[in-house]
Amino acid sequence: MNRKKKPDALLGTLDLLVLKTLSREPRHGYSIAARIQQITDDSLRVEEGSLYPALHRMEQAGWIAAEWRITENNRRARIYRLTRVGQKRLAEEEAKWDRLAEAVGKVLRFA
Repeated sequence: MNRKKKPDALLGTLDLLVLKTLSREPRHGYSIAARIQQITDDSLRVEEGSLYPALHRMEQAGWIAAEWRITENNRRARIYRLTRVGQKRLAEEEAKWDRLAEAVGKVLRFA
């Protein structure tokens, strides 16, 4: 069976998803992507080509911090964690998402 590539449902939400995932615990990049995929029952997939540039951008903005550590599989990986600035940004992103979801809901109900 030939699977067509799904449109990018994450457009504009990647920061929110990553920050929320890191709010639970520090993770390496692959673990962030895997957790998002797991939570959404495979509905959302974060590709490396989107994730790592986003992580770099968020680190530059001070929302997350990273350090090299040895993982449970005895591999060296960059582990990302949310900073205080990132916690504030997460709250802003969640509020923005709530407003957007409410607005879309209104259109779906009343249009």
